[in-house]
Amino acid sequence: MGKVKLTVLGISYSQTQSGAYALVLSEEKGSRRIPIIIGGYEAQAIAIQLEGLTPPRPLTHDLFLNFARSFGIDLIDVHIYKLEDGVFFSKLHCEDGRKELYIDSRTSDAVALALRFNCPIYTTEEIVEKAGITLEVEEYDEGETTIDSIQEDTPTDAFSAKLQRMSLEELKEYLDETVKNEEYEKATKIRDEIKRREKK
Repeated sequence: MGKVKLTVLGISYSQTQSGAYALVLSEEKGSRRIPIIIGGYEAQAIAIQLEGLTPPRPLTHDLFLNFARSFGIDLIDVHIYKLEDGVFFSKLHCEDGRKELYIDSRTSDAVALALRFNCPIYTTEEIVEKAGITLEVEEYDEGETTIDSIQEDTPTDAFSAKLQRMSLEELKEYLDETVKNEEYEKATKIRDEIKRREKK
């Protein structure tokens, strides 16, 4: 069974499960997408890395990266190897220079780690056939692929209106403040507003 390389296309709010998010993976050479339902914490961990935000203290996946690197362990790649009753199963392919190990992992954690270790994500053609759907790429334009919808407690319109009233310098200061306070949902919205202004 051939391996299919995947890329992280983005995260969106789940239309089917309240409080959950859809991690969307895309086959590197093709138009099929694999949506995987994940929790809010896992969505945030992935989105923070996609956005290039640096938390003031390491999150769990950052701690795993630091711990592994300190002991000379590298994550070579991630394998999403099984789909059973709607649940995806993954393994981490690790090595320390002397031996290789495959470690069982939840797929959301595996993807969050793959992004931090900058390693590839693979699945099988069978899983892509079973779970893959074809979406228009425009639905996931750059800058709209992450946690726009992980704004659970803040009314989007009111918060966006607040950001639009701020100057670019105020937005950058506000971004630093929200990252320092570990308010990553707000930080993502602020970063999006800064990018929108800088494109003009």
